[in-house]
Amino acid sequence: MIGRIRGEVIEKREDSLLVDVNGVGFVVHTPTSLLDTLDGGNVTLYTYLLVRQDDLTLYGFVDRESLQLFRTLLGVPGIGPRVALSILSHVPVEMLRQAVAREEVALLARVPGIGPKKARQIVFALRDKIGAEEVGIIGPPITDADSEVIAALTALGYSAAEAHAALRALPPEARNQPVEERVRLALSSLARL
Repeated sequence: MIGRIRGEVIEKREDSLLVDVNGVGFVVHTPTSLLDTLDGGNVTLYTYLLVRQDDLTLYGFVDRESLQLFRTLLGVPGIGPRVALSILSHVPVEMLRQAVAREEVALLARVPGIGPKKARQIVFALRDKIGAEEVGIIGPPITDADSEVIAALTALGYSAAEAHAALRALPPEARNQPVEERVRLALSSLARL
């Protein structure tokens, strides 16, 4: 089993890195959020090696917590490595933990490849593994109006994590505003980043 690699990033691909480790090039599939932060140079990744009859696939993560969450997601029925990687690409680890603890299905349903039914299944399967007592819940729970704001922002091309962060950044008095106004306020806060 390959548990960790350290080497030079030779090439960035759409969903993976080519990492040179002492002359051997490893193709490592990583969350797109990690790909966006790397510009070459040396990298250390905690890895998961998926062995199939005709394929060896290496998945890499910046920390052990992300790797553990990836493994936990693989334990959910119907969730394979590509979907688990997509979830971790669109929702940061801490935000995913909070969404599961609060049973916020709407956030997970915005991830490409995950619909409302699969999102409910993920929350149900993970809530005992990522219990509310392990997560310091911050802020109020997501309402139906909040889900509409997240849907509008993701439809405009923002990731679920960016949309969720923009929603959380809204002032408390904006929670009573109509959805359109909240989307406008969220867009203005995203434009400032």
